Amino acid sequence: MSLGKYQEKRNFSSTPEPAGRTSSKSLQAGSALSYVIQKHRATQLHYDFRLEFDDVLLSWAVPKGPSLDPSVKRLAMQVEDHPVDYAGFEGVIPEGEYGGGTVMVWDQGVWTPEQDDIRAAIDRGDLKFTLQGEKLQGSWVLVRTRGFGSKADKSWLLIKHRDKFASTNDITAEQPRSVVTKRLLAEIARDHGGDVEKAATGDPPGGKSASRRVREKKGKTSKKAGSAKG
Repeated sequence: MSLGKYQEKRNFSSTPEPAGRTSSKSLQAGSALSYVIQKHRATQLHYDFRLEFDDVLLSWAVPKGPSLDPSVKRLAMQVEDHPVDYAGFEGVIPEGEYGGGTVMVWDQGVWTPEQDDIRAAIDRGDLKFTLQGEKLQGSWVLVRTRGFGSKADKSWLLIKHRDKFASTNDITAEQPRSVVTKRLLAEIARDHGGDVEKAATGDPPGGKSASRRVREKKGKTSKKAGSAKG
């Protein structure tokens, strides 16, 4: 596995994303390796699903996010491998840079392969695994499907297997916050100098908009600071 494509697409003097290191772990059947889902409001909202394998994070962009319902098949477009330390990245990629927008660590944990020959399973396009995350649990599968155009071989489906963790609940709506900092996308954008209005479109609706809450909170903080000076 190579990080060449990942590094070619990024200007590390501008983006806070990690330039990349590799893991020293070796992959064996039954071993538990890192897993992360990063909620990413770039041009469009999507969820980046990443599995550590062979010293990198294999990565898929899931436009609608994972579903706990086994009858729902989520499109997962395979993208370039990412460095293992990318799993901890939460913040803002500057506008104009590749993937510009706000990134949240939506879920994290470990994954365990359910097949003996993992490389063969990936090459075959039928990867079964168990997740032990803070939000996602149980058995899943990634299945390569027939796509269209130049990215036909990059089109996969992410599907939940039927087990005690299966549900019809919409986990992306019920648990929208970061597992690391408990922030919404708008709050991450505010804290890292990003586009709060854009990030807020990836947060759940209802009541005041996330961006309005952020602005009001920021305003109250400024007033307190002014009173203290007076």
